[in-house]
Amino acid sequence: MSHKRIPKRKAAMAAGGVMALGAAVLLLPHADASQDAATGAGAPRTFAAKDATDVASRLAGTLGTAYAGAYYDSARQRLVVNVAGADDETVARAEKAGADVRRVGNSTAALKSAARTLRTSATIPGTSWAVDPRTDKVVVTADRTVTGAEWNKLRSAVRGLGEGVATLKRSAGAFRTFASGGDAIFAQAQGGTVRCSLGFNVTAADGSPAFLTAGHCGVAAKQWADSQNGQPVATVDQATFPGNDFSLVKYDDPATEAPSAVDVGGGQSVQITGAAEAAVGETVFRMGSTTGLHNGTVTGLDATVNFQSETDPNGVDTVTGLIQTDVCAEPGDSGGSLFTQDGGAVGLTSGGSGDCTQGGETFFQPVTAALQATGATFGAGSGGQGGDGAAGAGDQAGDQTGGGRSGDGSAAVPGDGSGTAQDPGTGGDSRAGTPQTGSGHGNGRGRGH
Repeated sequence: MSHKRIPKRKAAMAAGGVMALGAAVLLLPHADASQDAATGAGAPRTFAAKDATDVASRLAGTLGTAYAGAYYDSARQRLVVNVAGADDETVARAEKAGADVRRVGNSTAALKSAARTLRTSATIPGTSWAVDPRTDKVVVTADRTVTGAEWNKLRSAVRGLGEGVATLKRSAGAFRTFASGGDAIFAQAQGGTVRCSLGFNVTAADGSPAFLTAGHCGVAAKQWADSQNGQPVATVDQATFPGNDFSLVKYDDPATEAPSAVDVGGGQSVQITGAAEAAVGETVFRMGSTTGLHNGTVTGLDATVNFQSETDPNGVDTVTGLIQTDVCAEPGDSGGSLFTQDGGAVGLTSGGSGDCTQGGETFFQPVTAALQATGATFGAGSGGQGGDGAAGAGDQAGDQTGGGRSGDGSAAVPGDGSGTAQDPGTGGDSRAGTPQTGSGHGNGRGRGH
């Protein structure tokens, strides 16, 4: 029960269980913008991912229509900002903020217009699209089910946007939501047992304990249990799918202690410090009840995915505003947590293609949007309120394929943040993505599958 809710008598014990474990893991240190101040006001500076996201948000407001997106270059710890049609003064403002400025041909408005055109002409099951600031294009993906006339229609729509605006690629798998039967959080639906993953424990607007999970889980069933044949312990309060993909599920026992943390297996947890916005290029971690802990990179924002409808053979369930990643996932991982090394709650697993053997892409509902829509917050147990964007990825190059299943010994192991790249005593691998654990992230314990 420690991964879902905690009776009050056990809360103190659980808090003590979130310790600085995994000291053998190597963590790369964060670089702060102020460290490179000596290089000059106009020279690109190094940033931690969370700081880069904050700077990019500010520049989006100050540069106006010239701002054409940004991404985080994790290898160099640089913020790359695209500008379109900008004069030298505008470029200088971005450089003064420490950004690595790149002139591009497509404005944000032009790329958003292209995405709207696709929504009108190419809403086909098995397709997705998202703006990729690294290529300054809209990247359109078709899964293996898009063939024949539908493929020709999609290819024609992409070509109509122009080679310099959009590009088309194939996915080897099939886009699907990741709900399944098995273990984790369970519900009985018309088609049988449904299994999903708990995302993050939160406090509902009325002060009651609750958790976030995927919207397609919440619309599938109203009551959820923490064992396959167990009695329900929580009831859906709000659920949205399609359009968005999030649910707020309230614990039936109002005395439930539900501080938010992500159980990453092996008795280790990562405390959640608050909600964080995703940044293209940053390293993120996903926890799910089927495949455990995996990490990868954010590859796109404001993504649109067209799932084949599970209720209408000829229908399509379109979800917008998603985070696109190269992190793997499998059925049963739906609703699970996407988070940063420092404990920022980023997303809820929605769906995607592929698996954790061959790889693939996975899309996530932003946590910030779910909190805003439901009025929920991260309570005192998580160390901060929702929406504070307080955490980012600190490692430079995570293991893109893996982690493995929770508890099988192959998952990326959380570290305590005490190691450095020069510390031979850690015995770690600098390539391994490693979220931090430790009492400094808050107290209490919950689980995001």
